[in-house]
Formats: sequence, C-alpha cells, structure tokens
Amino acid sequence: QLADGLDAHHRLSEESQQRALETLSRFGQRLRHLPADRLRIVGTNTLRQARNGAEFVARAEAVLGHKVEIVSGQEEARLIYLGVAHSVADVPGQRLVIDIGGGSTELIIEPLHLASLRMGCVSASRAFFADGRIDEKRLQEADLLVNLRLEPVREEYRLHGWQVATGASGSIKAIHDVLIS
Repeated sequence: QLADGLDAHHRLSEESQQRALETLSRFGQRLRHLPADRLRIVGTNTLRQARNGAEFVARAEAVLGHKVEIVSGQEEARLIYLGVAHSVADVPGQRLVIDIGGGSTELIIEPLHLASLRMGCVSASRAFFADGRIDEKRLQEADLLVNLRLEPVREEYRLHGWQVATGASGSIKAIHDVLIS
C-alpha cells in the first residue's frame, strides 16, 4: 500500500513511510540474522516513481538491516513470474501471470514476454474514484485508461497465447472474493 502515500508531486508522505517502516521493522526482526548473500529485498514501482525514494530506502535499510534494491519493471515482472512458477502446480502449456499492484500491473507469459505497465489499483482508484463514487461514466473512463495502457502489448500477448492464467496479487485475490461471494 505504499503507492497510496504517493502525492501529486511524486513524493511519499511521512505517514505512508511510517506505516511501511513499521511493517518492515517486523520483517527486519526475522531477516536481520540471515546472511546478505541469501536474501534479496527489492523495491518496485512506487519507489521507482518516488522523488524521495532514496530517503525512504535508507530508512528501510536501517530497520531491515539489509540493502534494498530498486528494480526495473522488467525485473519486477521476471521475479513475479519466478515466484508464481515455484508456488503453483506445474501445468502443460503457456502460463499468463498477472500481478495488479498499487501503481503497476505486470503481465508475464513465460519469462520471454515481460511487461510492466504504469497502472495499478491505487493509482486507478485515485484517478477515477478518489471520492468513493462509482458510476458508469467513471467506469468507462477507467476502462479506457486500462485499454490504452494494454494497447502496446495486447497483440503480442494474443499472438503468443496461453493456456492457463494465474493471478498473483492482493488485487486478484480481492477480485476472486467478489466473484465467488
């Protein structure tokens, strides 16, 4: 939820940083004793965008006791795919992995097709539904944005194809919960 603290000037609010640092502090208690060469801690889209990201990373490293690496969107997508591939059943055919984060969405078909798109649940909610109102016009505008952001990769992904789709995020789990309720 760090993306929720990104303001219009691409600065992380102190409140969002504190919330994240409290969470990271709890992780740090468990990670501090692990050898650095056996651990990789990464920052993703929000830290790529945040003008004060380096300041936050320094604070995060202090509470974690380890270095934090800000990765590219492509590397983020690759890591997501690897995590999913190791945590779900092996199935024949191509797998499409989708991760809808706070500020970006990653689409991966095998590690050959990696896309990190600048759209996420927090950024879309802020752009179209900041006051909590959802109506047909706003939904159409949000749909248009999603389609525009998907346009550069849509045809490549359709041509490549996939047999199984796997979601890998809190947003996907929330969508699942809504659909089965």
